[in-house]
Amino acid sequence: MMKVSMQTKILTLIISLILFITLAFTCIIAYMEMQQTEKNMGHRALQVATTVSFIPSVIEAFEMEEPSKVIQPIAETIRKEVGAEFIVVGNANGIRYSHPESYKIGRHMVGGDNGQALIQGEYYTSKAVGSLGPSLRGKAPIFNDEGNIIGIVSVGFMIEDVKSVIWDKLVKVSGFAVIIVLLGVAGGVLLSRNIRKDILGLEPHQIASLYRERQAILLSITEGIIAIDNDGRITMINHSAQRILGLPEECTGKKIEAVLPNTEMYNVLNSGVNDTNREMIFRNRNVIVNRTPVIKADEVVGVVATFRDKTEVNEMLNTLSEVRRYSEDLRAQTHEFTNKLYVLSGLLQLGHYNEAIKLIHSESEIHSKQNKVLMGQIKDRTVQAVLLGKMGKASEKKVDLVIDSNSSLQPIPSHIGMSQLIMILGNLIDNAIEAVETQEHKQVVFFATDLGSDIVFDISDSGTGIKNDAVDGIFRKGFSSKQLSGRGYGLSTVKETVAELKGYVEVHNQENGGAVFSVFLPKDIQWDENKYA
Repeated sequence: MMKVSMQTKILTLIISLILFITLAFTCIIAYMEMQQTEKNMGHRALQVATTVSFIPSVIEAFEMEEPSKVIQPIAETIRKEVGAEFIVVGNANGIRYSHPESYKIGRHMVGGDNGQALIQGEYYTSKAVGSLGPSLRGKAPIFNDEGNIIGIVSVGFMIEDVKSVIWDKLVKVSGFAVIIVLLGVAGGVLLSRNIRKDILGLEPHQIASLYRERQAILLSITEGIIAIDNDGRITMINHSAQRILGLPEECTGKKIEAVLPNTEMYNVLNSGVNDTNREMIFRNRNVIVNRTPVIKADEVVGVVATFRDKTEVNEMLNTLSEVRRYSEDLRAQTHEFTNKLYVLSGLLQLGHYNEAIKLIHSESEIHSKQNKVLMGQIKDRTVQAVLLGKMGKASEKKVDLVIDSNSSLQPIPSHIGMSQLIMILGNLIDNAIEAVETQEHKQVVFFATDLGSDIVFDISDSGTGIKNDAVDGIFRKGFSSKQLSGRGYGLSTVKETVAELKGYVEVHNQENGGAVFSVFLPKDIQWDENKYA
């Protein structure tokens, strides 16, 4: 479908309106002019007829044997002066004493509209068809000294002449109408150009397309975006900004300081200088902010701020750290088994077959017991992989990592991510291993179950436990692990990750020493769509 340009639409609309208004105005003027012209010319004809009817020489001529010899010259002189088509003077019987065409003198007057003057003595105007054609007439009776009606004066202007006068006036009006139309077209062109300049030369359908694309882009961007005008009012805010900062939906049009008091966007608005990679705290959220001025004709007309949640960046870095640690644990396990293979190879080369068999049986018994629980009762691959890696690390540090034989775990629900699981279990098992490294009895026990509505992980150790005055602050961000004798590394991250999954984590000391960390993760989460959409 062919799209019509905005300039064409504006011009079409303006020209149509002007033509309609001009045509309507011209018709009204024509009607009014016709009425007024007929009225004026009729009044003029009546005045001339009345004047002629009162001329003494005309009245006296009626007493003569040939009145036309006196009346005809007088009537023709006056007719030429006033520009009338005819001045006819007749007697009481309607016999002409004057006429522009002299051969018609002595004949009866034509038109049939003399009755009111000759019978009733009235002065009036009328329209009738005379010997010269349709005309507008003024009629006046002629009275003698005794007050008797002795004749009539008829002064006429041809209807064609009246129409000609009206047409001349309409031509003048039409000339003004044409000028108005041309001015309207010129104004329409200037208006459309000015509008196109304001909208950067784009057509309405292009603007609509850009708006739809803009909305799609804003919805797809994970970074928060807020824009303000030169008055500091919010002109645009995307869903990511509302989600990250927990802002209400109706923010557009409000002052930025009423929504985010410490954004410092006014500094950029006043200076016109970019402000990049600033770390700030908005509504208790640690974010990294970039601010860019919006410039029009060398003038700052607004500011656009983009920001990303540093909490998410930190979580990503912690996840990468845990994955790296998980990889190192797997390498440690590989290294340990490589050493054992070297020992086994040496025993076989030296011929100590019995010792080699004992070593194989010993390792087989240990791994058979562990693998029975690990592979048979724990069905989730991520948990299996984490435990295998940590078992290698624990073995390298001479720590006994035991999987409780009562453990039972089906595959983890999809809403619990692999990185989240690695972060939680990796941190807790690492802390437990660190807690028993200096102890005589070095044991860490892992237990998992998914009976009920929660998935439960317990990691206990044979260490010294947690000091009573440190229990309340152990999950606080920035709490030093060294203050807890090597315990607590990454525990704040564990708590944050568990909270994201709508779960909770607990810690307590065992009666015989050592600490137990318990993690509870719900199998099913009712997401808050407004917050996580």
